Amino acid sequence: MTERDGAYTSVWQNVTAFTPKKFPDQKKFDVIIVGAGLTGIATALLLQKEGKKCLVLEAHTLGFGTSGGTTAHINTQMDTSYAMITRNFGLEHSRNVKRAVVDAFNLIRRQVEDYDIHCDYKLADAYLFAKEEKQNDDLKNIYDGCKAVGLGANITETLPLNIPHEHVMVMPDNARFHPLLYLQGLAREFEKAGGYILQETRMQETEQHEDHLSIHTSGDTFETKALVYATHIPLGINVLHLRCAPWRSYALAAELTDGDYPSDLYYDLDDPYHYYRSQIIDGKNYLIAGGEDHKTGEVTNTESCFLKLQAHVRKYFNVKHVAYQWSSQYYESADGLAYIGHLPGGGDNVYVATGFGGNGMIYSHVSATVISNLILLRDSFVNDLFTPSRIKPVAGFTNFVSHNAHVAKRFLEKFIPVESLEAFAGLAPNEGRVVSFEGEDLALFKNSDGKLYAVSPICPHMKCSVQWNQAEQSWDCPCHGARYAVNGRVLNGPSTTNLEPVELRSLIEHH
Repeated sequence: MTERDGAYTSVWQNVTAFTPKKFPDQKKFDVIIVGAGLTGIATALLLQKEGKKCLVLEAHTLGFGTSGGTTAHINTQMDTSYAMITRNFGLEHSRNVKRAVVDAFNLIRRQVEDYDIHCDYKLADAYLFAKEEKQNDDLKNIYDGCKAVGLGANITETLPLNIPHEHVMVMPDNARFHPLLYLQGLAREFEKAGGYILQETRMQETEQHEDHLSIHTSGDTFETKALVYATHIPLGINVLHLRCAPWRSYALAAELTDGDYPSDLYYDLDDPYHYYRSQIIDGKNYLIAGGEDHKTGEVTNTESCFLKLQAHVRKYFNVKHVAYQWSSQYYESADGLAYIGHLPGGGDNVYVATGFGGNGMIYSHVSATVISNLILLRDSFVNDLFTPSRIKPVAGFTNFVSHNAHVAKRFLEKFIPVESLEAFAGLAPNEGRVVSFEGEDLALFKNSDGKLYAVSPICPHMKCSVQWNQAEQSWDCPCHGARYAVNGRVLNGPSTTNLEPVELRSLIEHH
């Protein structure tokens, strides 16, 4: 089974974990890509096929992050509608976004076919529907935006789901697949082309030299001519952290009693919206539904989000059994479009892809095309389309590589008696809470055996205070989306530093 960054298992994880080929004693590369999700591997494959010597660094394992927790809709209608893009950026820019999206869609399909990747890739129609009369105007606006940019769409009143509705917009030629099987297929082709993947290797620091970068990792130091952050949000401290908001999204996979599984893709216009599709995995069909999104760290009782999603799905589908439920993280950009290109303040040879919203499948391959074009010095209409430089860098962020924020070791010179703390906190098994004890804030967790874990609640990234995520059993930073295990170990960037541990000792042992 593959691993991912949550306590819950997603429907995709029951595949054999990827084992990279043996890594040679090689220290110099043309391009180093940080992050072995869909964005990182797709970018690395394109560059390796063009003759660049590429290395992918992954702090955990292939697909550990959002690629293993997606609902894997490959859609050409983005979360930010083309009508909104046209209003904010103009019609020409909106048409180019549509063109880039369609090109990315075709790249996925071509790679599935060319590399014979067995990932249950299937074309599907996408249905966007208004459930109430007041949503019809919104749907009409989205439809007009699609027509203006040349994206095929039709308005109908027929919806192949048993959900009360008003008008419906149908878009042909969308798709679905098994994301981890597709990702592993790309990774194998990348290695066949001569590329390398290093798992369990965390990037720690970067040094900019005149003609190259030195990349210091948890295992070794490498030299590269170009660096790509494909980590969902760039590591360290950068202006983009102030322009991207982290969100949690919830999903489930259920078996149905009547076998009436939707073969296409469906989206309502609720806020937050819900989405549905199906997938056959190991010979068994599942309804996959998602929704109940909220900003990271703003909901403590995240179990309630699963309960709301289950109640919503049971209202419209004959659910026999909820086999899987999980949550995942994504980042919303300030203006609704992804940031893909040169990292602000990073120099001419550092690149980033972030702010995908709920469109990670498509944006991962838009990013692969944009970044490979930039590194290969190829002119293209898409090169400046999503440039992060549309936001001016903030003064003081240019030296982004010095990104290990120092956290005061407030507990270094004293211990905390575990008996006093346990009685004070009153935690239930498998519960976490930020508490104030003798003037100090502690992030405290008790496991099912009664063992206490204490860490500083101050996120090392930019000094925000973490919040407990009950569903995923993690400490989540509401400011920039860093996530930590109960013992403080980093699960998701942008932080590269663990939460500071707090020493707990027994009074009996001390005396």
